[in-house]
Amino acid sequence: MSSLDWLVLVGTLAVITIYGLVRSRGNKNMDDYLLAGNSLPWYHVCLSVMATQASAVTFLSAPGQAYTDGMRFVQFYFGLPLAMVVLAVTFVPIFHKLKVFTAYEYLESRFDARVRVLTALLFLIQRGLSTGLSIYAPSIILSTILGWNIYWTNILMGGIVLMYTVTGGTKAISYTHLQQMLIVTLAMFLAGWMTVHLMPDEIGFTDALQVAGKSGRLNTIDLKFDPDSRYNVWSGLIGGFFLQLSYFGTDQSQVGRYLTGQTVGQSRLGLLANGMLKIPMQFLILLAGVLVFVFYQFQPSPIFFNKVETDALKKSPYAAQYHQLEQQHTQLETQRQQAIISLNKALNNDNERAVEEARTLIQTTDTQERSIKQQTVDLIKKNNPAADVSDVNYIFLRFVLDYLPHGLIGLLIAVIFSASMGSIAAAYNSLASTTVVDIYKRLIRQKSEDKHYLLASKVSTVIWGVFCIFVAQFANRLGSMIEAVNILGSLFYGVILGIFLIAFYCKSIGPKATFWAAILGEILVVLCYYYEVTAFLWLNVIGCLLVVGIAWILKMMLGEKAPVPSD
Repeated sequence: MSSLDWLVLVGTLAVITIYGLVRSRGNKNMDDYLLAGNSLPWYHVCLSVMATQASAVTFLSAPGQAYTDGMRFVQFYFGLPLAMVVLAVTFVPIFHKLKVFTAYEYLESRFDARVRVLTALLFLIQRGLSTGLSIYAPSIILSTILGWNIYWTNILMGGIVLMYTVTGGTKAISYTHLQQMLIVTLAMFLAGWMTVHLMPDEIGFTDALQVAGKSGRLNTIDLKFDPDSRYNVWSGLIGGFFLQLSYFGTDQSQVGRYLTGQTVGQSRLGLLANGMLKIPMQFLILLAGVLVFVFYQFQPSPIFFNKVETDALKKSPYAAQYHQLEQQHTQLETQRQQAIISLNKALNNDNERAVEEARTLIQTTDTQERSIKQQTVDLIKKNNPAADVSDVNYIFLRFVLDYLPHGLIGLLIAVIFSASMGSIAAAYNSLASTTVVDIYKRLIRQKSEDKHYLLASKVSTVIWGVFCIFVAQFANRLGSMIEAVNILGSLFYGVILGIFLIAFYCKSIGPKATFWAAILGEILVVLCYYYEVTAFLWLNVIGCLLVVGIAWILKMMLGEKAPVPSD
């Protein structure tokens, strides 16, 4: 990175952070610190919800996911708009009516303290682990750019966000989210435009889409019902609906965002706007990855995108073997570039036979390149058994650093950093609020001054920050970050959603049946994942149905009557 890039990077992050902290002055109590005094309009709610979900994982891993696997990941979000409607009608008015700090307070009035604490603990485990992955994602950038040790980089990244969160609270997070999303939109648009601009003169945007389509990268819709397929319309509409309903309806990192709305109507508008904007936003981010794929059809691509690992390999005893693989890779790159040029000419001339011949040659070279890449990965493993051998998270970053103009590089890095800061800060805040409100205040110190709980919230934020940084140290073993985060969520979200659905709609089921159904359901979900019974998105459906079904059975066996809600 040049001096201009560093100037843009530091300047952008400084403006966002200072603006948020200035606008958030005056946190005098828990209500200000955790809910921003219920003072924010709908557009703040919408952008804060989107920014919390769109972490650095989104902008690093999603383009790499599209590069390697095409556009089908967008189907993951197809259930989101419907989930937003359900939340706006049911969850939002209930939470606002009860004036809760966390989603889990309602469960005690409906069931008992035991169900409330269990659900809060399930959230804390899931969100604490997921936040560790969110810390690791931007650390990849610093370690790649500066050659820093990834473990010390995790400590630095997590620590900076921790200081900012402890100081500003929820209002600072929301105001920085507003700036972040505006900058993100501008920067990703510029990145996509520059990617097309850097291609050969005869290749325009339409030509790039044609090449991507014939290369199997525009596989946006898959109508086939296949429980073993991770991404198709049905897994997105059904499994994705359950995941998004649980994530936005029961995950405190999101609930805490729309509880800041001035009124029920403002919170509803914010969620519905998020439902309309999220799919187009994710589509464009994935499209950027597809355009990077097309770009590398005309330019030599790295044999492995993680430059830290390949540089280490060049200095290792396996350097000669790696050099041979690089030569083979270069030859295949030349063949593929010629095939791509032939494909583009054939498409322009409507020569179907030539199109198929070029497409077959491209597929052949792709297969051979995958074999060479696997051999490279094997060498990396031999040289460093602890190495990160998945380069999906490095593809977009490597392209940005190698080809985009100075200034824009700094802006895009700032986007990834600011997105990470927003999602990590929101996670820290939700972990602290759940710990203090649902655990500490409920079980340990029920009556105290508000200043004491404000201090406890800040201390809890620090403790969770240290835990998340610790988790980040092991994140390099999990492959694609965006998949790892969603797999982790799917292990817990279905069960948590099942508890809330019982609370809202199954009034005859009591706390004992719900408590044990949740525990048994969570065990069965983990077993389903361990034995690979189905693709991970379906675990959200399975977990939810298991909890509801087991609770009904236990209700009949125990003869338990549900308590009358205290609200």
